[in-house]
Amino acid sequence: MSEAALDPQMLVQPVAKPGREVIYRHTLVVRITHWINVVCITLLLMSGLQIFNAHPMLYWGQYGADADKPFISLTADNWRAPHPQGITKVGPLTFKTTGVLGVSGGEVRGFPSWATLPGHRNLAVGRNWHFFLAWIFVLNGLTYLLVNFANGHVKRDLVPTRAQLRPSHIWRSILDHIRLKHPVGEEAKSYNVLQKFAYLGVVFVLLPAMVLTGLTMSPGFDAIAPWLLDLFGGRQSARTLHFIAANLIVLFVVVHVVEVFIAGVFNEIGSMITGRITIKTGEH
Repeated sequence: MSEAALDPQMLVQPVAKPGREVIYRHTLVVRITHWINVVCITLLLMSGLQIFNAHPMLYWGQYGADADKPFISLTADNWRAPHPQGITKVGPLTFKTTGVLGVSGGEVRGFPSWATLPGHRNLAVGRNWHFFLAWIFVLNGLTYLLVNFANGHVKRDLVPTRAQLRPSHIWRSILDHIRLKHPVGEEAKSYNVLQKFAYLGVVFVLLPAMVLTGLTMSPGFDAIAPWLLDLFGGRQSARTLHFIAANLIVLFVVVHVVEVFIAGVFNEIGSMITGRITIKTGEH
């Protein structure tokens, strides 16, 4: 029998310490696909920034070139000057961002070298990394979805229950997060409603949006599925939505990591390695 097919309740471990219980939470497939995602998303973001640096401006609609007006740009005030200043423009607003955006390491470039893959300016290598990792990322995501729909993990653990969808319950969960108050006992054995919203949003909205907008920027794929250009309002709009979705994923990762440290970094990371996590027994 595979590990994924086992009933998690049958794998409850003896109580390690008084007031604590060890439960089985993450199947082998969830753990493997999670860590592959960690590597893929990190390298995809870095190689994506390398590609973005080739023209660090964002437009909306069909067209985007030097003659068009971007609504976001990472540039320099005078790239010919001995010491240019980094300038970030967002609509009518202008910010000096020397050292991070526009100019870094004495070089005119959108994002700094430490944030891009490869670190030096090489668009071709950045594209090779991005497209290679994108295939691994898509195959890994499909594996996660197929296995976890089949074994019931999505329906059992990620879909909110009717009780969790009550406004009073959602509001209480928000207040608990603000107060850094974590569930204990039976309540801690399942994801809370905000966790479920976040995971479902990433898995079924942000990640598919990343894939589809990325495909829309490919002239070859546009010939196969021209309806994607209409769906996103043009290649430049798709590029902008791709960038926004990537930033929302970064925001999710930051919040996720902060929550891991607040909840107990060794317990949380250990659970993504062994599948077992220690929870507090009792009641709130």
